[in-house]
Amino acid sequence: MNEKTDVIIIGAGPVGLFAIFELGLLNISCHVIDNLDKPGGQCAELYPEKPIYDIPSRVNITGQELTNDLLAQAKPFKPVYHLSQQVEKISKLESDDWLVETNFNKKIQAKCIVIAAGAGSFVARKIPLDNISDIEDKKILYAVRNKSQFQDKDLLIVGGGDSALDWTNELSKISNVTLIHRRKEFKAAPDSVSKMLKLEKDKKINFSLGQIKEVENLQNGKIKVVVKNEDIIKEHEVDFLLPFFGLKMELGPISTWGLNLDENLIKVDTEKFETSIPSIFAIGDINTYPGKLKLILSGFHEAALMAQKCFKYCYPDKKNIFRYTTSSKDLQKKLKAI
Repeated sequence: MNEKTDVIIIGAGPVGLFAIFELGLLNISCHVIDNLDKPGGQCAELYPEKPIYDIPSRVNITGQELTNDLLAQAKPFKPVYHLSQQVEKISKLESDDWLVETNFNKKIQAKCIVIAAGAGSFVARKIPLDNISDIEDKKILYAVRNKSQFQDKDLLIVGGGDSALDWTNELSKISNVTLIHRRKEFKAAPDSVSKMLKLEKDKKINFSLGQIKEVENLQNGKIKVVVKNEDIIKEHEVDFLLPFFGLKMELGPISTWGLNLDENLIKVDTEKFETSIPSIFAIGDINTYPGKLKLILSGFHEAALMAQKCFKYCYPDKKNIFRYTTSSKDLQKKLKAI
């Protein structure tokens, strides 16, 4: 059986999260899909501690603080989040609803789709080696989705950023971990670096300098990873290789949906931020129109106007009476949980 909702929001960044709130005020339920493992989009993933200065009423606020506030604001409307997965296919049903399918075979039915995917989907930067596709997502994993699978296993983690060091520190509790980085200088948070160095000093993890040159699938169920540092070559026989080389942006399957695109951005009208396909909307950095400014506050404005049009699709027989949260007792009752 397909899960059902009123609106599917693709993208759990700040604009997607605020869209939950604007739709919720109109009694429109939402499911949210994002290929990251947590809400917040770029704000939470790329600059959680970086101050943002152009959010109205906030002198400055970090990316993570903004994400936390938007999650709290959306909470009264009970959104359902589907994280660590990507929308791969959309199709129109006889009922005129949309059927959205993800790469995890999740199927959700809705009256409207709202694309709030920023500059596209975050995807992992992969190892630049040939002939490894058959073991990627099996022995080579670019994200941790099920920590228990690493229990008592030999792991090789590669990278020097937050993800690499955070997972080194965490998985060292249940696994035999070796961390590889091309130099002993790290971009991760200082606290994470300190924890990793202490683990190395206490011989609870291994650290080695170098870069991956070759990966070979072995007959014993393990993989052999060849690491080179200047003239020194080491071979590591492990159960899993976890490369954390950061993320890149791709438009992904959205580019195949027949939308009117302009240089990988989705064209919309500025009355309701609907795309060239009725009942599919695009808000935030993913869209384009004359005078477009790629600001979070612009996306908030777009979300508010989008919601008004979504109401007509979700409740075609009802009249939408605009109400202010400052004066509507009904809206204030809904928002009491904030």
